[in-house]
Amino acid sequence: MAMDPATGNSADDEMEAAMAAMGVSDTGDVQTIAEDDWGAALAEQTQAESSALQEPVSKTAVFNEFSANNKLEGTQNDIDFILDIPVQLTVELGRTKISIKNLLQLAQGSVVELDGMAGEPMDVLVNGCLIAQGEVVVVNDKFGIRLTDIITPAERIRKLNR
Repeated sequence: MAMDPATGNSADDEMEAAMAAMGVSDTGDVQTIAEDDWGAALAEQTQAESSALQEPVSKTAVFNEFSANNKLEGTQNDIDFILDIPVQLTVELGRTKISIKNLLQLAQGSVVELDGMAGEPMDVLVNGCLIAQGEVVVVNDKFGIRLTDIITPAERIRKLNR
C-alpha cells in the first residue's frame, strides 16, 4: 500500500476520511448519492418539458395587413432605401483563356490578346450581370464609357448562352 509521506496515511485511509466528512459510511452510499443527483436532474428536465408542452403558444403577427388604404404609405422610404445600395459596375474589354505556364511567363510589357475586337462595344456589367454596352471615351484624362445600348432581359439570356 502506498503511504503519503506528508501525512503518513495510506490512500485508503484518506478515502475513508473524505467519505466520513461527507457523511457516507461505505462506497455503496457514494453510488446512491450520484444516482440521486442524476435522478433529480432528470426529474427537473422532465418537469420543464411537460410544462412547456402544456402552455399554449400564441404570438402576434409581425406583418402589417395589406389594404387599399395603406398600400402606398411607405413606398417612398422603401425606394430611397433601395436606391442607396452600392453595386459593382465593371466594363469588360474582353476575355481570354491561357495556360498556367503562359500565365507564369507574363512580365512587364507582355501583351495578352483578348477576344474583344477593336472598335467593338464594351460590355457593362453590374454585379457581374450584363446590363449595357458602350464605347470607351476619355474624360479629363480618365477612361469612361458612353452607353450605346441598354440590354433587354431577353438579350441578357441570349448573351449568357454564348
